[in-house]
Amino acid sequence: MKIALFVTCVNDTLFPETGRAVVTVLERLGHEVVFPAGQTCCGQMHLNSGYPERALAMVSAFTGVFEPYDVIVAPSGSCAATVREWHARLAARAGRDDLAARAAELAPRVHELSELLVDVLGVTDVGAAFPHRVAYHPTCHSLRTLRLGDRPLRLLREVRGLDLADLPDASECCGFGGTFALKNGDVSAAMCADKVAAVKSTGAEVLCAADNSCLMHVGGALARQRAGVRVAHLAEILAGTGEGSPA
Repeated sequence: MKIALFVTCVNDTLFPETGRAVVTVLERLGHEVVFPAGQTCCGQMHLNSGYPERALAMVSAFTGVFEPYDVIVAPSGSCAATVREWHARLAARAGRDDLAARAAELAPRVHELSELLVDVLGVTDVGAAFPHRVAYHPTCHSLRTLRLGDRPLRLLREVRGLDLADLPDASECCGFGGTFALKNGDVSAAMCADKVAAVKSTGAEVLCAADNSCLMHVGGALARQRAGVRVAHLAEILAGTGEGSPA
């Protein structure tokens, strides 16, 4: 199967190893991964900040770039959710009926990584090995918008050597929320402190999630506390072979 990778802005700029891990996992399973060079932002940041007209330009760009592909994967629950839940709606509100129809037709072809693996490819064992104790944090968009449920956990349970810890109050927000962390710093920091305490209580070596933005937020707090807990995107763990660990 040919699969188009929508790597997302955060991953492309700050966490390129996540995009490489997605390619590793999918190629290991025998699929071809292509990277449409014209891709840009999904518009989530602009939409969340109250600039729908700016976001609309990105809806148009995303639709044009990814329309030729039947299957698109994004290693980000929040970006996949933006494309699926908001692109057609934004176009419709702006009176761009043709774009709205195209975006609505494209939306079901966009999958977060665990959705693609479990629902589309029918795989839970991707041949990974990662001999570490891992806690999984279900980020808000992946949990509440995409409704990933236990898909990531089913994948993690099949990873050889991985000890999956039970994260207390896992469904609670980490406090990142994009610009929320900047505009409401005190509240965000308090929420992050609760999440960090929960992670530390598990004895996990690694905190895993489907969104690097949330991992960046929690990981920063863990690092400042010298908690001895690293963070790794789900894709990086699934790409593991047991040789070494994510940085």
